[in-house]
Amino acid sequence: MKLLFLPIFLMSAVVHEYAHGWTALKFGDRTAKDLGRLSFNPLRHIDPLTTVLLPMFCLMAGWPAFAIAKPVPINPYNLRNPKKDMIWIAAAGPVSNLIIAFIASVVIQFGLTTMAPGTIYVLGLIVLVNIILAVFNLIPIPPLDGSRIVMGVLPRKQAMFYSRFERYGIFIIILLAWTTNVIGMIVLPTLAFVWRSFGLNDQLLIYILTHG
Repeated sequence: MKLLFLPIFLMSAVVHEYAHGWTALKFGDRTAKDLGRLSFNPLRHIDPLTTVLLPMFCLMAGWPAFAIAKPVPINPYNLRNPKKDMIWIAAAGPVSNLIIAFIASVVIQFGLTTMAPGTIYVLGLIVLVNIILAVFNLIPIPPLDGSRIVMGVLPRKQAMFYSRFERYGIFIIILLAWTTNVIGMIVLPTLAFVWRSFGLNDQLLIYILTHG
């Protein structure tokens, strides 16, 4: 699982960031496109520290893998309706991951009796990684996508106050992940719920999690 996780994560993260940039373009912001970030080339979305070194360190230390792709730049001043449009732009990333997970889960169900166990394992890992990306990014802690959605719903004054936490966001996320049971209380139950809603059984999930 450790060897397969990083390439699957990287490609899933690329789709996630591309979805942000593509949606922003549709709403009038060309920033990502003009900077060459509207691309499926993984090299354009890699941050050496948070995309490569951080997850490698986590895996070697035996911790849950934690990684962040380089965010696609968005200029809200180019959007026709910045507050409303940012909700859709933020949601586009997690939605793209759920679409990938759903497609892979459908393939598993149609080929469960004919595909090799290794193929099912890889497809299951694709489902798992993409659900994790979607669920994790929807946590409402700046700068995660969930916080952008919340800011789009909050009144302007409250949204501006909320956005101030973005500079501390990465430290808050790491602190919550490694010093509290936020993963056990929120991420894992939500992951299991989405997994089952895609028609997959718990045995496959347990197999993937225990055969790394």
